[in-house]
Amino acid sequence: MFSYQLYSSRNFPPVADTFTMLAKAGYTAVEGYGALYADDAMVAATKEALGATGLTMPTGHFGLAMLEGEVDKVLGIAKSLNMQRLYCPHLMPDQRPTDAAGWRAFGARLEAAGKPYRAAGLGFGWHNHDFEFKALPDGTMPQDAIFEGGPTLEWEMDVAWIIRAGTDPRRWIVRHGHRITAAHIKDIAPTGENSEEDGWADVGYGTVRWPHIMSDLRRTPCKYFVMEHDNPSDHTRFATRSIAKARSF
Repeated sequence: MFSYQLYSSRNFPPVADTFTMLAKAGYTAVEGYGALYADDAMVAATKEALGATGLTMPTGHFGLAMLEGEVDKVLGIAKSLNMQRLYCPHLMPDQRPTDAAGWRAFGARLEAAGKPYRAAGLGFGWHNHDFEFKALPDGTMPQDAIFEGGPTLEWEMDVAWIIRAGTDPRRWIVRHGHRITAAHIKDIAPTGENSEEDGWADVGYGTVRWPHIMSDLRRTPCKYFVMEHDNPSDHTRFATRSIAKARSF
């Protein structure tokens, strides 16, 4: 299923118009992020927009503090928006461990945080950036250590961030593919291009070898292929061109 990370459209309000645009572009699903759960009014507006366009929101990102400290609220949001899987999306630099033991402990923390959500029938996992793929002094990769500490964690694989970290995503699909239940489909512009968009590109218009990677991902439990661009200058262009290209992979 092709989906769309709504963070990509954060600079193009209102959200109701974004939902209409995405439905016209051919999307059937979207992925939520924190700003959409800021208050009850935003949750209600999101639910209304889903109903009006026929889009679904099977997956959502929630910060670790909210996942740990506001369990009932997260469960209520997930139920209201009919989410099936929740992913913790990030860890700020000042909170990141500096050794393998620390990253294993972080994985165990995620494992514990996910317990009430798994008990409620929801999938629960981690969404990566680049820092998990930069080797520690002893050679350990933080991503490996996270999964050692969290044996049942699912993985929403952000392919482009792994490439930006300087490693091969296909190797990681082989290594931890059994955990992948969603993937962010994001592209990287050629060196020196799209500086106004932080070096990202519309899917299929950059340097990522998507046909090979998508073939690998389809051999995993990955169900949701989520289009994302961290800073598009035109979200309609990005959304429309990306799903058209992705359908050919």
